[in-house]
Amino acid sequence: MGIGHLRINVFGSDQGRPEPETKLTVKKTESGEQVAEAMTNISGKSDIMELESPPIDYSLEPNSQKPYAEYDVIAEKDGFERIIIKGAQILPNVVAEQNIYLITKKNGSDENVTYPVPEHTLYGEYPSKIEEDETKPISNPTGFVILSEPAVPEYIIVHDGVPTDISAKNYWIPYKDYIKNVCSSEIYPTWPAECIKANILAINSFTLNRVYTEWYRSRGYSFTITSSTAYDQKFVYQRNIFNEISVIVDEIFSSYITKPNIEQPLFTQYCDGQRVTCPNWLSQWGSKYLADNGANYIDILKNYYGYEIYLEMANQISGVPSSYPGYVLQDGTRGMPVQTVQNQLNAISKNYPAINKIAVDGIYGPATIKSVETFQSIFNMPQTGIVDYATWYEISKIYAAVSKLS
Repeated sequence: MGIGHLRINVFGSDQGRPEPETKLTVKKTESGEQVAEAMTNISGKSDIMELESPPIDYSLEPNSQKPYAEYDVIAEKDGFERIIIKGAQILPNVVAEQNIYLITKKNGSDENVTYPVPEHTLYGEYPSKIEEDETKPISNPTGFVILSEPAVPEYIIVHDGVPTDISAKNYWIPYKDYIKNVCSSEIYPTWPAECIKANILAINSFTLNRVYTEWYRSRGYSFTITSSTAYDQKFVYQRNIFNEISVIVDEIFSSYITKPNIEQPLFTQYCDGQRVTCPNWLSQWGSKYLADNGANYIDILKNYYGYEIYLEMANQISGVPSSYPGYVLQDGTRGMPVQTVQNQLNAISKNYPAINKIAVDGIYGPATIKSVETFQSIFNMPQTGIVDYATWYEISKIYAAVSKLS
């Protein structure tokens, strides 16, 4: 037996409004046995819970044993519908982050709103990817405008089914949250960090190719990408993500794979490499074995997509008030970027009162360090007290959410 960890984060309609004093109950999915109960704190978070899981070996080799335990997570608060996440996946030695977004009751309704989490793609049965060219035409007969350069959008619209399924819902998902969701659905967080990084870059490049080429919109659809593994990547609305994956996504979400003499992110297709083989695509299990043997993420990617590939960074990240200044903000740093962070943290603190208000003086001192550390703690980031690339854009993301609410 292993031990996994679960932390539950409860919000209103988005991350701009935490919901304190929400009752949380955790039960084993199969038996219904209650194993934990908690209340959220002023930042809408639970303490980290320890839960039983299968042994770690089950997730390190492909076999018939399910490598994760499944739990139902129930959130209840007066004035809101009861939310049930059915089948949250818990693996050993890692932290599962379960975000729950409450829904206001209407007309005295008293319903359970249930979000089932299907089996992980490495364990369940899913359609294989339909092969496409790794680069796409930069013009098309419809005359639909294609982006002038690769850009990270604020939101991505996910069609929860195959493209032609008109009954499937479309979800507006913050871009980083989408990448974290797909990665948590496609690979195991117990794998080596270099392997996780390689897979994140493949998933990110795949997604940014869809964004750059407006692949579906140019064909008359009103979404960016689908949740079908036959056409795109697995996305599960309201599933838990894994902190070990989340931290790496925060660091590299604007990086993508490309090749010389092309203007677009490479369409980096992949498969599990065991039940399905895919020459010239990344093998998920194969990438894990390469990392086991000491390969870094660049070596892994070149092994599958060719030795001419290189990494590029999107020049444009929309939906944030200002771009990363290009250097780390830390004790003693002065200037407008520090003032920007101080202003944003003060705005965020109105909804997250655990964050102390600070003077907007453009000087990165002890009060700013403490405020940044508290922010990083609330949003499950390494508590360094410095504003690096990952922290800058997470602050910007939450600031944007808070500003929209106000």
